Amino acid sequence: MKIGVRVHDFGKSDAKTLAKLAHDIGFNGVQLVLNKAIEGESGLPGTLTKEKARQFYEDFRSYGLDICMLGAYFNPVHSDKEKVKTLIDKFDEHLRFANDFHAGYVGSETGSFNDDKWTYNPLNRTEDAFQEVKRIFKYLANKAEEYNAKIALEGAFGHCMYEPKQLKRLVDEIGSNNVFYTVDIYNYLDISNYERQEEIFDECIKLFNDKIAIFHLKDFVVEEGKLKQCCIGRGIMNYDYMIPIIKEKCPTSYLVFEGSKPEDMQFSFNFIKNKLGE
Repeated sequence: MKIGVRVHDFGKSDAKTLAKLAHDIGFNGVQLVLNKAIEGESGLPGTLTKEKARQFYEDFRSYGLDICMLGAYFNPVHSDKEKVKTLIDKFDEHLRFANDFHAGYVGSETGSFNDDKWTYNPLNRTEDAFQEVKRIFKYLANKAEEYNAKIALEGAFGHCMYEPKQLKRLVDEIGSNNVFYTVDIYNYLDISNYERQEEIFDECIKLFNDKIAIFHLKDFVVEEGKLKQCCIGRGIMNYDYMIPIIKEKCPTSYLVFEGSKPEDMQFSFNFIKNKLGE
């Protein structure tokens, strides 16, 4: 299986520098968020061109790296509707140039009524929230079909698609063959349910099945009654249970490190390769 990294976790630089850092650890691909990873790039609408997208592809490909996802994450239920419109246009533009990047997917989470905090709000769990998220991503799914691009949507405990079955409902009701899933088990957990991590993982596998594009890999510990992300392989995420199932059921999905510290990545990479039996 291919293992990638959210490349701005190395910091912000030029594409070739970031590509070399990822390559030297052993990664096969990157999750690229232009404004967070590349010096001088905002990722905003009007800033991308075919030539620029193709150059980024070449820069990463020269080190044997795929661009497995373009991150264009935005909050579809943000209270600033002008901001939402701009970021819908940004997502649209990333879809339009996705094939020039040779990017497998353009990704987003599903937002929160807490605006830029992206945290739990009771309004997130209302039917109105669901319908607004569906309206926006239905529009973007139509754009993805127009451009022959793919979207990867991701749920989280504090967001509008707060559990796997709610995200499944969203994708089903959008009804597009161009919409897939990103699974981040850590994002579905909080102090009330973290001991059910295997059950939540199994639910994702059952519901999403062969439409899982990416698994975000994280690890965590519990400190002072809260979950705290830590180095992959040094926490309590049950990869002994999860990795064999991923390898069997979703062998073409990407495994992508997200939120790892550069000094931890080699240990974590070797840890995951070992779990894969490679």
